[in-house]
Formats: sequence, structure tokens, C-alpha cells
Amino acid sequence: MAIKIYSSLSGKKENLPNTRPLRLFVCGPTVYDNPHLGHGRTYIAFDTIVRYLRSKKINVFYLQNITDVDDKIIERAKEKHISPLELANKFEKEYYKIEKILNIKSVKHAKASKHIPQIIKQIQTLIKKGCAYKINDGYYFDISTFPEYGKLSKRTASQAEDATSRIDNDINKKNKGDFALWKFSKTQISAPPERASLPPLARLATGGAFGGDINADLHRKKNSMKIINYEPVWYTSLGWGRPGWHIEDTAISEHYFGSQYDIHGGGVDLKFPHHEAEITQQESASGKKPMVKIWMHTGFLLIDGKKMSKSLKNFTTIKDFTKKYSPEILRLLINLNHYRSSFNYTEKSAEQGINTLKKLQKIITSLSFIKEKGIVSSEIEYLLKKAENNFDIAMSDDFNTPKAIASIFELINTIEPKIWTLSKNEATIIKKFIIKKLSIFLGTTLKTHKIPKNITILAQERELCRGNKQFTKSDLLRNKIKSLGYIIEDTIIGPLISKD
Repeated sequence: MAIKIYSSLSGKKENLPNTRPLRLFVCGPTVYDNPHLGHGRTYIAFDTIVRYLRSKKINVFYLQNITDVDDKIIERAKEKHISPLELANKFEKEYYKIEKILNIKSVKHAKASKHIPQIIKQIQTLIKKGCAYKINDGYYFDISTFPEYGKLSKRTASQAEDATSRIDNDINKKNKGDFALWKFSKTQISAPPERASLPPLARLATGGAFGGDINADLHRKKNSMKIINYEPVWYTSLGWGRPGWHIEDTAISEHYFGSQYDIHGGGVDLKFPHHEAEITQQESASGKKPMVKIWMHTGFLLIDGKKMSKSLKNFTTIKDFTKKYSPEILRLLINLNHYRSSFNYTEKSAEQGINTLKKLQKIITSLSFIKEKGIVSSEIEYLLKKAENNFDIAMSDDFNTPKAIASIFELINTIEPKIWTLSKNEATIIKKFIIKKLSIFLGTTLKTHKIPKNITILAQERELCRGNKQFTKSDLLRNKIKSLGYIIEDTIIGPLISKD
């Protein structure tokens, strides 16, 4: 079954590229604060997509950048009077913790600060091709040299002044939409470091005949980067400075994937100017089009119908969410919405998510409770084949996770009325199907709750009371069990205990 993906660039559904490994790059976090639900929406969506592709035996190289050099980090470091490196390292670690909590294990990471040589190389290429120019603040990309500027966001170059591209507002720019490639240090540095201790790029820039591995040496030299007035700067052939936001991503993706690759993803808010700038840089540098075959964008996340904002006091971090609800609830809620649609989070939706997860756990518990052996009927084989087919149809159609989850519930709703007539073999294969498919969305195996010994003893006592027709005492025991967080369902094959 062919997998179709909606491309933001072409505006239509395209076939999944047949390159193997499939190369997927998704814009990662700028590590200056804790990740919020909006970040979670994007990263869970792409983790789900990769999990599905891998379940179909498709080899995926999923790469995500970590923006640890940026204006936002510098400004936050100034506010807190700490090193920008300390700040970035702290929130990078927090991000990895959140990934672990959310069971996001499908991705590899690449830090901007570890790819300065690749960034310099790409900027030098753009300068040589006449696409970049130098002003007092640094080197800028001249968007007038790229006639197709705006093809992703469907904006013209004259509309580029709408861009909020990380404080690229120098009045000396040739065009309002031009964006920074290399930002000179805001603090005047009168001289380069001592020649003997220069990193290789700086030595080469001064005309010295020094060889060596540029990538290895630049990272190895402690003096290749300095912090000056909260600003991390490197001394290179371009002078003391640091990379612009957009160039970090294309330098990283080109290093790992080459100048052209399969899929680039991120939040819809990054489409302009960030992703537009990436296309402009990469295609200008390489002379090859398209930079990527398919662009994928996740929709906006809203809180109670409004954009998430600290000023509105509806800003919710993933850490805060998972203090109140399980990470599986967040993953389920996100996947109950198509990745391209807006997702409106409310407390009511969280409660609905809890109830949905409870129903799923209940059916797994019920299927695990069946002990009577028997064959797998042709009816059950048909229902499973139908569910599998409907699941794949949904996921192959631009990863329609709501419909895919609905196919699981269609199976559950069909078997639920006759669940106690199933054989153990039938129950087992249905359970395996449900658990396997749900793991793509939840990131983990949905397990039945272990029943504590004291609850089991109370349930056994209740059964004795029922057998002796002591129904008042039996009801009291049922209520006591419920007060402890468990419920008993009397079935035709015996009492079923599950978590309330």
C-alpha cells in the first residue's frame, strides 16, 4: 500500500520517497526554557510517524537539531546573569528528560555549537556565489539573488519584512527580508587570538600553512570559542562572531544528508521565515533543487481556543502537564488529532483522554482474563484482517492517526458485546493486535494493572459471601474495593477486577 504525504511545498499529497534510509530532518528546540505543549505536539507527531514507518520495515534516519547558539539564549542568560552555555546545557538536558518521559526514542540529535566548521563552509560558499554580503552587523543573505524566495510560504520577497527572524533588523540591509548568516560579536575585539593557539579555520584565514582535521581541531581547542558579555563567539575566517539561526539547520542537514534529502518537518509557525530561509540558503549554495522532496508541518496548538502565551497565563510546559497526567494521555490526545490540524487542548479533552485510556486498559484486562482454550474462528480472523487493513489505509493517507485509532476502536466495539465467548487464542491475538498498534501512538506497551494482594483477598471474600447469599456484606465489600480504586465486574466466567 503506497504511503502518501501532504507536501506543504506542492500543496498536494506526494508518494513517500523510496530512498533508504529515508532521511527525515525536524527542527528541534532552542534550548532556553522548558519545552511546552506546542513542542510536544510536533515531536510526538513525528515520533509517531517514524514508529509507524519502522513498523512497516522502512529504515528511517531521523535527525533533529538542537539550537544552543541563539539570541533568545543570550537574552535569557543576561536576565539570569549566567553563562549562555550553562543555560543552554541545562535546558538541553531538560529536553532529553522530557523526550524520555514521552517515550520519544526514534531520533538522533545534532547541536549547532558542534557544527561551526560546517556552518562556516556553507557561508563561505554563499559569499563566493554572490548571495551574501557584509555590513557592520555581520554577513547577510541577499534574497534578491533567489527569485523563488517565498515558494514554500507563498509570500513574495516584498512581504519578507513580516519576518521575525531573531532580531535581523539592521537598517543597512539591502532588503528588509535579508537574514543573518554570521553575526559579528557585539563587543569589539581588537585582535585575534595568539597565532599559535588559533583554531585551524582562523589560522587558514590569516594565511598560515597549517593543516589538520578542521572538524576535530575546532572542537578540541578550548579557545576556539569565547563568551564575551554573555555572547558565545568563535574566531573564524569570517571574524569574531556566531551563526545566524537559519544557517545552523542547513549546515547540519547538509553535513548528515547532503544538499538534497527526503523530508523536512516542523511546526507550521516555522514555515516563514525559518523554513523559507533554509530553502533559500541551501538551494543557493548547492545549485540543486529541491532541497527536500516533501515539507511537513504540524498545526498550531491552542489552549482553550487561544494561542498559548505567558501573558494569558495559559502557558503549559510538558513537565507541568505530566505532573498531573500520564505521558500516555498527552500522546493519545495529540494523536487523536491529525498532525496538520490545529489542536485545541482543554481540561475537558484531558479528561476524555483519561477515559479513553481507561477503556483501552479495561479491554486489555478483559482479554487477559479469558482462560478457556479454543481455536481462532474465521470471524475473528476476518475482523482482525479488516482492522489491520483499515489501520494501514488511514496511516498511508498522510498519517491519519485519528482514523487509525478509530479502526482499533471499531474492532473493540465489535468484539466487546461477545467478549466472554472468545477463546483464549482469540483473545490473545486480538490483545496483541491492539497493544502493537497502540504502541505506535503511546510510545509504550499498554499493560494491565497489577492487582494488589489485599484487593484480591477482598474479592475472594466477596465471592464467598455471594455464594452464601450474603448479598448485603457482598455489596459492602464491593464498595470497599471501589473506595480503594478498583472495580469488580461479575462476568459469566467469573469476577473481573480492574483499576477504576
